[in-house]
Amino acid sequence: MAERKSVATYESIMRDLKAKKYAPVYILMGDEPYYIDKIADYIAENVIEPDDCDFNQTIVFGADTSAAQISDLCKGYPVMPSSYRVVIVKEAQALKSLDALERYFERPLQSTILVICYKNGTIDKRKKIVGKAEAAGVVFESKKKRDYELPSFIEKYLKDKHVAIDPKSCSMIAEHIGADLSRLISELEKVMISLPGDNRRITPDIVEREIGVSKDFNVFELKTAIIERNVFKANQTVKYFDKNPKAGSLFACLPLLYSYFQNLMVAFYAPDRNNDNNLAAFLDLKSVWGLKDYRTGMRNFTAMKTLQILSKLREIDAKSKGLDNQNTSTGDLMKELIFFILH
Repeated sequence: MAERKSVATYESIMRDLKAKKYAPVYILMGDEPYYIDKIADYIAENVIEPDDCDFNQTIVFGADTSAAQISDLCKGYPVMPSSYRVVIVKEAQALKSLDALERYFERPLQSTILVICYKNGTIDKRKKIVGKAEAAGVVFESKKKRDYELPSFIEKYLKDKHVAIDPKSCSMIAEHIGADLSRLISELEKVMISLPGDNRRITPDIVEREIGVSKDFNVFELKTAIIERNVFKANQTVKYFDKNPKAGSLFACLPLLYSYFQNLMVAFYAPDRNNDNNLAAFLDLKSVWGLKDYRTGMRNFTAMKTLQILSKLREIDAKSKGLDNQNTSTGDLMKELIFFILH
């Protein structure tokens, strides 16, 4: 039985590229353009020497070419002294059809590196072309980061740059910017430039100054106020959001609160919930430090109230999308939700 290839990841692809282990075919597709661009740019900048690019590197756009023309480009041999020829197809989703490449994928030229950048979607994996590309080289799906993955992404990105960040600052950045990785990294780079050489640590004050999100009034602080049942701070934050819509919105709050109360419901019925280590493991938390909010929530809410809050969150989410709601603004829906949770 043939050995099944492991799923290609950004890290595994970059590791091979840096080790000069090139595949003849790369299909890079998905909804997150950041990783697609990073891989394609690395190949464009590192495989062919700058002086040889005019002869051995071709970049085309899907709207201006065809699969048959791409196949012809790939069949050309590199001009010495280069060992490779690189063909990069940007915006490949604009190609009318990729079928003409199927035959090329069956016997690709080993001296050609073909990179197909297919953004804002994926090629149907049931199509033969995907299986043939995977057999010949690399097929990579670049998926959007989920909201809960952003803090760990930020932390790792900064750690690789030898910069530290505290959990509050991390959450502030993640919730304010969201899952647009290109914009997120641009903001992180801007913050890092502002750091003094002798103190490479990002704090809430620095986030507020450099990114423009308030360290006192943001979605993260609203969540904390709700968990602590701090009615004054919660209402104060909602009023701030009314005047500063970019600081926080109902659409940013709903997934954050739903995730918290969903986990809180699980915590109420966890076996041996009084043991911190067991409860942290049951909730799939990295450490017992993350239990603080759940311990506070279990003191301030009952399991029944938590169930009712989850139901209310679903109701408000539906209303925010226009279901059974013709006139209520998102700001008023936010106030309705916060009042229900805290009373």
